[in-house]
Amino acid sequence: MKICVITGSRSEFDLLKNLIIEIKKDNFFDLKLLVTGAHLSKYFGETIKYIKKNKLKIDKIIDVGIKNDDISSISNSFSIGIKKFSYIFNKINPDAILILGDRYEIFSCAISACLNRIPIIHIHGGERTEGLIDEGIRHSITKLSHLHFVSTNEYKKRVIQLGEIKNRVHNVGSLGVEAIKKTKLMSKKELQEELNIIFKGKVALVSYHPETLEKSKNTKNFDNFLNSLKKLRNFTFIFTMPNADLGYKYIVNKFKKFVKKNHNSIFVKSLGHRKYFSLCKYSDIVIGNSSSGIIEIPSFKKPTLNVGSRQDGRLKSGSIIDCSHNTNEILKKVTLAFSKKFYKKIKKIKNPYFNGNTSKKIKNIIKKTNFKNLIFKKFIDIKH
Repeated sequence: MKICVITGSRSEFDLLKNLIIEIKKDNFFDLKLLVTGAHLSKYFGETIKYIKKNKLKIDKIIDVGIKNDDISSISNSFSIGIKKFSYIFNKINPDAILILGDRYEIFSCAISACLNRIPIIHIHGGERTEGLIDEGIRHSITKLSHLHFVSTNEYKKRVIQLGEIKNRVHNVGSLGVEAIKKTKLMSKKELQEELNIIFKGKVALVSYHPETLEKSKNTKNFDNFLNSLKKLRNFTFIFTMPNADLGYKYIVNKFKKFVKKNHNSIFVKSLGHRKYFSLCKYSDIVIGNSSSGIIEIPSFKKPTLNVGSRQDGRLKSGSIIDCSHNTNEILKKVTLAFSKKFYKKIKKIKNPYFNGNTSKKIKNIIKKTNFKNLIFKKFIDIKH
């Protein structure tokens, strides 16, 4: 079976990596790896080099021209993506494509596959992120797709609610949570040497991305968020790179200015799973609005302070503390996160996104699926 796997960013590639390896080592498959999006951007660290370090053959590079963070540039990248993916799919003629998530370059890929009548395998559908443009993109990709791998039963129900055929929707858990179990973590000493920083006081891993539906409040909300961090004493801050969404450059510039004025902090363009998960292990708290704080961090039994509306609608474990961008509320909720009562509580929580052997489950289900007529699907109405 000729299958195209598409990746557009390092964070998404790290989720897909174990699955790609599973597919690659199985002779049933003829794997074609397509690389696009932020992987090719110097601004985001040219993470295509990271893929090559993992000794994976890249079959095609699709440059969609990510140059800026405004609507015009992203719209242009989207249209370039549709054209280029269509051309590549005509050349490769795959039996199916496999995509993850809700990025705009992945959406352009899905549209191209649909126009070329190629079955689409989609991972992480059914989720809600009500503070993002991605919310509509994700559900649109679901409707374009033919085989679905979701991370919880709640999301499985939602994909079925969208009219998808029940036996084509599979709850396999999260690839990210599975990856924690498969990653050999660094020692604290190794990690500090790699990052060139000494952890002092409490360690906060900060991952913050633009809230793309809050255009008028986006910069104000972020400024409030960053000002709140300035009031936290005796902390080491590790800032990660935001996604290539509308308004990401403002966040990057502010992070860099913060780091220049605060010696107990660093900004890292690209961590990769090993360093990232090692940081999760040695951090005392994760602060921001990243999906990782919701999906993966609960496995480390650490508190996540989830700020703003970006992740509104996601299924959350008891280790997540929701919070507005109000400075006083952020400081109050940080105090709550470090209370003995809360730490005792989260030691008992279970990660709702864990299902075990996610990569193998996905691979085996794909192998058992008859793709001959998969392109045809009915809209299944829910009986009231």
